[in-house]
Amino acid sequence: MSAIVVYESFWGNTTKVARAIAEGLGSDARALTTDQATDEALAEADLVVVGAPIIGFSLVQEAGRAQLARERKAPTPADLSHPSMRSWLEALPKGEGRFAVFETGLGWSPSGAHKAMTAALTGAGYTEAAPRERFLVAGRYGPLKDGEIERARQWGVTLAG
Repeated sequence: MSAIVVYESFWGNTTKVARAIAEGLGSDARALTTDQATDEALAEADLVVVGAPIIGFSLVQEAGRAQLARERKAPTPADLSHPSMRSWLEALPKGEGRFAVFETGLGWSPSGAHKAMTAALTGAGYTEAAPRERFLVAGRYGPLKDGEIERARQWGVTLAG
């Protein structure tokens, strides 16, 4: 099975989860930023796993990214060097493959980024392969809670099966 894991990450937490999921999916899986996830990469994938952090209880808007650029409390500046997940999803070509979505965030968040990602992928013709998954961070900027990397790797194994 050919799989890609497409992600948006600001402080590295979602990057770590995406890479662990790709490891679990198998040696042919690749974790890709939104600018690396080209139409060609999508066309070659049987499974597309998409993930992003929860910011403001949802998938971050462009205005939210601008606000992250001004964030002063973060331990490091937010990585805004790649196109947003929202813009990547808006340009998503029609497809026929399967998908799964994940998000990183606090456990108590009443909503999440998964709704926008799922709507975009189903709207483009993809079929949901598994319920969404949330990987937990210890605080607004992270780090990931203990055990989340292994849980992400195991989720990848489950998705591959």
